[in-house]
Amino acid sequence: MKTKAPRRALRIALLILLALVAALLVAVFALWHNEIFTLLSIRKLNASDDVHQDGNVYRMMVAGDYYFDDYLARGGASTDAELIGFITGKITKNLIPMTIKESDISCSSFTAVSAEGDRLFARNYDFSRTNTCIVYTDPGGERHASVSTIDLQFLGIAEEGDADALADRILMLAAPYVPLDGVNDAGVACGIYMTYQGAEAVSTDQRTERPDLTSSTLLRLILDYAGSVEEAVELASRYDLHDSAKTSFHYMVADATGRSAVLEWVSGTDSTDNDGSVRELKVTWSDGTDCQTVTNYILAEGYYDGEPAESMTGLDRYEYLTQALSDAGGAVADEEAAMALLSQVGRRTWKPKKDSLTVHSVVYNLTDRTALWVGNEHYGEADYTYHLAVE
Repeated sequence: MKTKAPRRALRIALLILLALVAALLVAVFALWHNEIFTLLSIRKLNASDDVHQDGNVYRMMVAGDYYFDDYLARGGASTDAELIGFITGKITKNLIPMTIKESDISCSSFTAVSAEGDRLFARNYDFSRTNTCIVYTDPGGERHASVSTIDLQFLGIAEEGDADALADRILMLAAPYVPLDGVNDAGVACGIYMTYQGAEAVSTDQRTERPDLTSSTLLRLILDYAGSVEEAVELASRYDLHDSAKTSFHYMVADATGRSAVLEWVSGTDSTDNDGSVRELKVTWSDGTDCQTVTNYILAEGYYDGEPAESMTGLDRYEYLTQALSDAGGAVADEEAAMALLSQVGRRTWKPKKDSLTVHSVVYNLTDRTALWVGNEHYGEADYTYHLAVE
């Protein structure tokens, strides 16, 4: 009889403990249910390979709206530190530190029309070995679903090795804020490219009364909200742009009508464009043909007047792609033909440099809202080729 009371007390204690654990789990799920579903969606598509300098390739399906509306409502951010403060507070409730950084983004892009009349947006991302993630988002409401590609080193994940630890997976939750290129369900595609403006690659850092956006969040804004090239340009004009990585960037945007534009923030010429705070948005529209090209070369009229050729980074690739497309009347047979043209300016082919490679190549079909995606110059290799669609 004397043992019943301790046993009863033990049972009560266990029930209380289980109730507390259940309550904790409910609270965690209530706070982080979207983040939990996002983490569970991550899949490794390809493993790293030292021989070919392959990084890992992951796929992630983002659940929920990832707080981008909240980011815009607060006026955006003018620095990466401000952006990280916002993301850390929203995603991890300030319990786990996160990071975002940006680095050299070289690359080449062009638009073209296929033999069947589909509008295409093709892009090489040139850099060095890194891990990559293909990111699907569908925030709902007035925002568009999209598929985009990110470089995981921008989230502080090591360039070599795996990103399989829980700490790395948590960092990947910030992926929607650092897209390099993508297409949305309205058939609008966009990419970001370095421009090396000014005497020492001065960052754009506009200072007006407009709200603020950092480099990659402008691309996210376009993917989430733009239903056409015109809407993308109008959206960009509403914000002050603040580049990262102590350099400058421009963008190309295109839609399923065949219309495209290159967005650049400039002031003066290359040798005088050294004050990022006074730069203004200049738009170079496609000229009525079915193609447009962009590399790291500035397209704004008169930008290189009187400048030496060595200041015109990316001019060689720009001229090669422009001529090839002009010779073909702005047309390619299909996505595979567009990919073949990208391969001709891949880093292992075009003036190869040590440790420089084309991390990914992608051809977005703006008509079908699909994409042909190839990792690290494995052109024509089925194991490294993916067919994507906005979901």
